[in-house]
Amino acid sequence: MPAAHRQGSARIRFEQGVTGALAIAEDVAAVVVVDVLSFTTAVSVVLDGGGRVWPCPWDDDERATALALQHDAVLAVGRSRARAAGGVSLSPVSLRAASPQRLVLPSPNGSRLCAELAGRAPVVVAACLRNAAAVARWLTDLAGGVDSASVAVVAAGERWPDGSLRPAVEDVWGAGAVVDRLVALGWTGLSQEARAARAASSATQDDVGSALLECSSGAELVAAGHRGDVLVAAEPDTSDRVPVLRDGCLSAG
Repeated sequence: MPAAHRQGSARIRFEQGVTGALAIAEDVAAVVVVDVLSFTTAVSVVLDGGGRVWPCPWDDDERATALALQHDAVLAVGRSRARAAGGVSLSPVSLRAASPQRLVLPSPNGSRLCAELAGRAPVVVAACLRNAAAVARWLTDLAGGVDSASVAVVAAGERWPDGSLRPAVEDVWGAGAVVDRLVALGWTGLSQEARAARAASSATQDDVGSALLECSSGAELVAAGHRGDVLVAAEPDTSDRVPVLRDGCLSAG
């Protein structure tokens, strides 16, 4: 990995996907995972209800089932299956209605990213538009002020049909919102990548709901009948819960 790709001189770094996360996670106080539609939004909703979440890879049903049994937790299923059976899924709307206290939540992007970073980053935090300000305050407290540490903010992204990373603009907006809240608290030393994410987020602040509904990932959810999930994601700074990964579980920091 070329040293220039690590953004090592910056105190606020930004990248996308697993490879990007590992590139910029060296010597930081925390890595912030952002998956707006819908993993980190779903996590924030569960924590608002007092619950906890165990992330799990999307394509490992056996592990997910075992994890749910181990922790006496509800196992979230795919959106279409949950709708037919009345269960919970990655859908924030379903989670807000059910308010599970212990949830195993498979996800192809945000959950995978959390799993990859566990044990490699000193602290992993889940952020979205709903808790961007709370995450920024928590990181500032963790760092002991605005001049003491570096953080890495990572947009999880989505997947193309061939499995490759599809950069997702909604995750860039969510990551940029975290960067913006850090700057508002006095943080400096942004990488150019972090500056770009912040600028992208600022461009949507007057109507983030419409932006989320019209972006590719939002339009896909709307077409599948999940417009409500997009609207839950478009609730900026409404949650004060900061999901922190400890021993494989995301709970309030």
